[in-house]
Amino acid sequence: MNGDEDGAVTGGPGELDRPGSPGGADAWDARSEEWLLGMAEGGSADALSGSGSPGSAAVSGRGSTRTARDTAGRRGSGPRRGVADPVKALMHRHRALCEQAVDPLEIAAGLEAHGVTDRTAARFRHRDVFSLAEELYARVPRDGDRRPCPEPAPAPRVRADWALLTLLPGAVGVAVVTGVRLTEGRPRLLTAAAGALALALAAGLALRRGPLAVPTGTLARHTLTGTRVWTCWLLAYALLGNGLLRAVLDGGPDGLPTGAAHGPWPVTSAPVLALTLACAPAAWSAHLLTAGARRRLTSSRGLEEFAGAVQPLLLGTFALYLGVLTALLALCGAALGEPAGYPEALTLGAMLLLARLLTIHNVPQGPTLALAAATEAAAVGLVLAGRLPGCAFLAAPVDALAGAWGAGSVPALGCGAAALALLFQATRTLTRASAHAPTGDPE
Repeated sequence: MNGDEDGAVTGGPGELDRPGSPGGADAWDARSEEWLLGMAEGGSADALSGSGSPGSAAVSGRGSTRTARDTAGRRGSGPRRGVADPVKALMHRHRALCEQAVDPLEIAAGLEAHGVTDRTAARFRHRDVFSLAEELYARVPRDGDRRPCPEPAPAPRVRADWALLTLLPGAVGVAVVTGVRLTEGRPRLLTAAAGALALALAAGLALRRGPLAVPTGTLARHTLTGTRVWTCWLLAYALLGNGLLRAVLDGGPDGLPTGAAHGPWPVTSAPVLALTLACAPAAWSAHLLTAGARRRLTSSRGLEEFAGAVQPLLLGTFALYLGVLTALLALCGAALGEPAGYPEALTLGAMLLLARLLTIHNVPQGPTLALAAATEAAAVGLVLAGRLPGCAFLAAPVDALAGAWGAGSVPALGCGAAALALLFQATRTLTRASAHAPTGDPE
């Protein structure tokens, strides 16, 4: 290359524009790195653009190499820019939730509903979800310097329409049982069929309004349909199943049910009547649970504190419902002159209430109800299968269970196991803040 001893370019195109191989590999690599990093990184603008006249872009072989190395060294020792902020990304993802929240607990409930756990919060360098929610609440800008102190979340109001509708199944049940008791023969059969249809419609109306109503758009239609089918089966077995099982164990049945409690196929109407009357206590229990949980949602400091406060409330309302159902069973049994059937009726009522509470919070329980119904059907099927030659061993377990504890022990065992499983799931699901937070869609 032509130039003076100082390495200045005397004429023609600039040194960087002249074709040829680079003078030093180190200087070329350093300058290439500066081009890749860009001027926004804080590098030397003069080195990249050659500020000034072409004569000021003097390059000396050894001096330019040392300068480029020093520049690269300073760049490598400086802090890197562009480190990702995961909390900021989470804040942008849930911006609507963070901006509309009145306190950090509401944000924590929304995050919990989206599956954010304490283990997930640890990835954001927070000890739990509530600590992460506090940072999100502090970092999201809001209108005004201070927000008003959060008021308790509005509890569902007691309305006359759903309060009266919860009494409708019990009133229809009393009318049907009275009609069946006062008729004979074919009129009794027609009364029972019309009463079953009317009872199904009354129960449907009671479950569409009030605290037992399922929010629209939360569950698929086929899921709710399956739950209704299994519920009807369980109630039908409570009415006819024990009599059928006794008749099958005795070698029958010899005829169709007549609707009488002491016929060849006895009908136990006291448990079903008590369960229809228990629709109102079930609705009030759900209302008390929701109202109490909403009040504790604001007063709690964190998710664990909220769960610890709601769990006794859940168990208390559940025990209150069972106590009222026990009183109704005793009343119906005394009025109809039938056995109350406490074990099977209490376990069935507990299972239906817990299944409905979980269904309200978008946790379908059709498979659990189907398992209880399958247990009852399997008991009758095993006894019938035991009549086949060489298959008597199939009926032995049911025969032993019914002989020791009565025919009602079969539904009590199936529904009791399902109720315990639902109670365990309810204590884990219904004690979460996301199950009671009135935030809607957190997105």
